[in-house]
Amino acid sequence: MEWPDVQRRIAAGEDARTEFKRRLGDLRGVGRTVCAFANGDGGLMVIGVDDAGGVVGERENPETVQERLASLLQTGCGKPVTAECGRHECEGGWVHWVDVHRHQRGYEPFSCDGRFWIRRGRSTGAPSPSELQELLNAFGLVLTEKQIIPSATVEDIDFGAVRAFMRAQGLDPDEAPQPAREDDLSNGSIVDEMDGVLRPTLYGLMVFGRDPQAYAHTLSLFVQCTAYGGTDQAADVLSAGEGKGRLQDQVQRAMGWFRSLGRRETYEGIRRIDVPPAPEAALREALVNAVIHRDYAITGSQVLLEVFDDRIVVTSPGALPNHMTVDQARKGGAPRSRNEMMANAMVVSGLMERRGRGWLTMRHAMRRFNGTEPELVGDERNRFVRVSFERGTRNA
Repeated sequence: MEWPDVQRRIAAGEDARTEFKRRLGDLRGVGRTVCAFANGDGGLMVIGVDDAGGVVGERENPETVQERLASLLQTGCGKPVTAECGRHECEGGWVHWVDVHRHQRGYEPFSCDGRFWIRRGRSTGAPSPSELQELLNAFGLVLTEKQIIPSATVEDIDFGAVRAFMRAQGLDPDEAPQPAREDDLSNGSIVDEMDGVLRPTLYGLMVFGRDPQAYAHTLSLFVQCTAYGGTDQAADVLSAGEGKGRLQDQVQRAMGWFRSLGRRETYEGIRRIDVPPAPEAALREALVNAVIHRDYAITGSQVLLEVFDDRIVVTSPGALPNHMTVDQARKGGAPRSRNEMMANAMVVSGLMERRGRGWLTMRHAMRRFNGTEPELVGDERNRFVRVSFERGTRNA
């Protein structure tokens, strides 16, 4: 950035991407703002200008100032900051500036004095808990449904699936006038811009992706299916499978694996009755809730479908969504979703409803099946939620 450009920014005044500082001082204030700019969309720090935009000049030796700024950019923000420094001599001293670039996401945010910093309007401050969540999300440390997957491209989205989704909602994707394809995908949060390039979001890949598990961020986002020849995981594995693909595919493929385990034959008189290990209605409900409400910030863990001799268990990574308690879930509390767009996609697909009946459906199905109650457990450290169904045919 050249001096005439800096002058125009000075004349426009301070804003979210421009800050003035009268004196360089001990660099802590400059360091915090530089970090905040690097954590956002970049920005310009101008030294030797007062808050009103008056050029007052910095009197410290200009070479020393430039050296101090270069050192700050290299070592003062947790990791090097990419920026351009400049200076201009004026009456009373020098004006110095630091033009901070917008940085590539996917790494830890920038910090100063051991803390993260963000811009909030015209000021720099430490992020609130919700702002910190957004910051970590933007840098790829927290995976949510709106997180951009940097290794994927727009071509990894199946636009035919998007059109089918639109039709299922009563929309006509062919009715004129239509927005450009990229605009359609952006409007639906299926893709978002990263460094000037449109890339799929987690939601976009998990609902419309051609191969949702093909990326480093999404490798573990599927249902792992295992049948054991005993009552715990130390027993021999009798059958193993995977429910991969889009969200609805994960549920359907996991259910297909479950059906492949076969049924037990019983007889009422001369009439044969085929009894599955558990009612499909209960298991399908548990699987749908597991893949929709799982905490996608917990990477490296799958949804688990485990079949033991005495029970069937579905485990989902993370706590119950949005601070819901186990007791509220058991009572059929108002439905709350951690991943609203994914939940909506499952509603449109017909695999889910939003009436808070999930647990009640599982209870009703198990009571009719064998007179037992499903068990719901939330780990005290919020690492998982687990639903268990007792095997047996008490009422068969």
